[in-house]
Amino acid sequence: MPGSSLDQNPPNADRHITASGSDWLWAVFAIMALSDLVMIFWTFSRPRGTRLFHQVAVVVLTTATVAYFSMASDLGATPVTAEFPRGNTNQRQIWYVRYIQWFITFPLLLLEILLATGLTLSDIFTTMFMAWVVVVCGLVGALVVSTYKWGYFTLGCCALCYIWFVLLGHGPRSNFAAGRVVRSGYVRSSGFLAFLLLLYPIAWGCSEGGNVISPNGEMIWYGILDILAGPVFLFMFLWGLRSVEYGAFGLASGKYTDATYGNGAGYGTGAGSTMAARNTAAPGVNGAGAGHAGVAGTAPGATAGVAPGAGVGHNVV
Repeated sequence: MPGSSLDQNPPNADRHITASGSDWLWAVFAIMALSDLVMIFWTFSRPRGTRLFHQVAVVVLTTATVAYFSMASDLGATPVTAEFPRGNTNQRQIWYVRYIQWFITFPLLLLEILLATGLTLSDIFTTMFMAWVVVVCGLVGALVVSTYKWGYFTLGCCALCYIWFVLLGHGPRSNFAAGRVVRSGYVRSSGFLAFLLLLYPIAWGCSEGGNVISPNGEMIWYGILDILAGPVFLFMFLWGLRSVEYGAFGLASGKYTDATYGNGAGYGTGAGSTMAARNTAAPGVNGAGAGHAGVAGTAPGATAGVAPGAGVGHNVV
């Protein structure tokens, strides 16, 4: 097809995407880029100190936008000899740029949803680490020529089972400081994300693993999953949080940009507001302990912090 990306960047494997596959990738790139712009606008339309969840979403969508630009341009792939050749083709395009995308976005998606729970930071970090294990095993397995690729596939699925347990088992049983509304939203969102995560290894087995479907089919499958796990999931989850009192999460930064800025406009009641409870709580069991004395705010409506008191937010151990 004249004028396509494949003319400028010729495929480097026997079995590769066609111009139609590149056109589909450009469409996904446009969806990611538009969603990213909308999310950026939404982020800056929110009061300072209430943007954490939205900023994580911006990072996810920006990363996906760059990745799909690369794939649509037929860049970011390497030829690998397939374990199961199809027809007269022996090599298949393996898109390492996709795994770079997932290495960044998968843990952030888990961070996004688990921050709304009462799980400890150690639980959240371990779950994010398992996401890295899933992605690394998927990449190494895709690059391995022999049947040992399925060993990496199995290890990645074991890590994925841990993530499913946290999302569907451990997470819903935690204490939701932000209330029942957040808990019901979490149950819906975690179920949706867990279902999508079930489809990714199936796609891998049919594409990079078994070489059953064509690279074009691989792009369509992964593209739909990335749209659902990216823009659709993020907008659905954040829309459910739109009316939730942000201070209940205990995720405020102690920096001045989250308290007062310029003429004093901002979220909360000053540097000693309850939003800083997560930062001001002294070490203790389950986040309890004597809080440090708050600093009197300088903006209108600022109040002195309260001490002693129990911290609200995620436990630190």
